[in-house]
Amino acid sequence: MVSETGGNQSVERAAGVLSAFTLGRPTLRVSDVAAQVGLGVSTTSRLLATLESVDLVRRDPVSQLYELGPAVLTMAGVALNNDPIYRQSRPVAQRLAWELGLGANVSVRRGAELFYLLNVEGQLAQKSFSLMGQRNPVHATAMGKCLLLGTSEGQRAELLGTEPLHAFTGHTLSTLDALTGNLASIAERGYATEIEELALGRACIAAPVRDHTGEVVAALSLSGALSVIALDEREAELGRTIIEAADTVSLGLGYLGPVHTPAQENR
Repeated sequence: MVSETGGNQSVERAAGVLSAFTLGRPTLRVSDVAAQVGLGVSTTSRLLATLESVDLVRRDPVSQLYELGPAVLTMAGVALNNDPIYRQSRPVAQRLAWELGLGANVSVRRGAELFYLLNVEGQLAQKSFSLMGQRNPVHATAMGKCLLLGTSEGQRAELLGTEPLHAFTGHTLSTLDALTGNLASIAERGYATEIEELALGRACIAAPVRDHTGEVVAALSLSGALSVIALDEREAELGRTIIEAADTVSLGLGYLGPVHTPAQENR
């Protein structure tokens, strides 16, 4: 039992060390990692050395800064390629990005956040970084709102917490009533839009992806700068495009459309 407890603690500590590396801080000193995970510098140094020996981190020989290693990429690739949503959506997102020049994104929900499974940038929406693996709040994004379809008001209140909801810009929906009204519109027209709710100068249009049970399991979106995506002029066109693309992914996951129960004859 002592050995098992010690082993679990080592795994938790190693996971904490790896989680210390983020998009904002991709390279860290030993002391930075130690402060982040709440361990002593000597203990953290030993953990980093062990992780380096199996390529989970690597150390720059000049700066002595640590960063995530190539083994992390290998494991991420295995996880992604084993994910049916990723496999079905990848060619669809690539085609959208190529044909429209916009960013094409696929996400799933993790609690009150959306988690990017896939991010493909078209020539009009190029970035020097990938969104894959990053998270965003569901209430302030078009994909997030799609992922909330099928949830009840009570479930959303429990999920999102107390009001007001965090406002990232002056356009963010900050009440549950406003979000509920927006979700009703999304369910009716089949797609969601988000214009400067998460970041100024950016817009997005998204549609839900369903599995064989009919449940919303992911969302597919097109995104870009306001001037590039031009939702004020192209919303209807892009709405049809994103719905058709999301339906293609849904069909690949076994979705056959809504189940209609025949009306019973009066006897």
